[in-house]
Amino acid sequence: MIRARNLAIGYNGTAIQRRLDFDVQQGEVFLILGGSGCGKSTLLRTLIGLQPAIQGEFQIEGVVPGGGEPRKPGFGVLFQSSALFGSLTLAQNVALPLSTWTNLDQDTIQTIVRWKLGLVGLDGFENHMPSELSGGMRKRAGIARALALDPPLLFLDEPGAGLDPITSAELDGLIHTLNRGFGVTVVIVTHELQSIYEIGDRCIMLDRDAGTAIAEGRPTDLRDHSEDPRVRRFFHRETRLTQGHA
Repeated sequence: MIRARNLAIGYNGTAIQRRLDFDVQQGEVFLILGGSGCGKSTLLRTLIGLQPAIQGEFQIEGVVPGGGEPRKPGFGVLFQSSALFGSLTLAQNVALPLSTWTNLDQDTIQTIVRWKLGLVGLDGFENHMPSELSGGMRKRAGIARALALDPPLLFLDEPGAGLDPITSAELDGLIHTLNRGFGVTVVIVTHELQSIYEIGDRCIMLDRDAGTAIAEGRPTDLRDHSEDPRVRRFFHRETRLTQGHA
């Protein structure tokens, strides 16, 4: 689904990550990991076309992004803040990609909207405003909008950020259903250890000081077998904190 080679990302010509080489396979949940400020969200923004790459190249489904006429996106995105339009109802938010990129009639669009909101557990909330929802419900609504065009690829930026453990676990369950039940390939920026182990197939780990990826593989394999102290600190930080308070 995604192939990146010698990719450098950053802002204003200054790279914060260099020499990134990785592949995302169809049907997997691929995680972008690392400490705060290492460039995780910047990498995601680069992949979805909001931030230009400084060097190197990447392809999504064999296509090099950028250039040419605008075309219907081949992926959906959930931003960290959900990025719902506050002046629109949930139904209007989810309908927006459909009215923008398709020629479907309004009855068909509304049928799809109800289906997508039902898929994420928000049936009956079509006429609610984003401000009337909890944080977890807004995340679900954001996923419904990201799924409006039935993309084969979904990008999620810190989906569990700011959520309580139960709501975060429910969101993990939804992501698992979308991936295993509907075959959606998912790329997630996260630092939530429980989510990493619950839903991640493979991951790449970025390091701010190294300025590049320092590990790639299955999360449990890196946790249990990596000899890199930076990788071990990341995956065992919960245990270390617990021991520190014992």
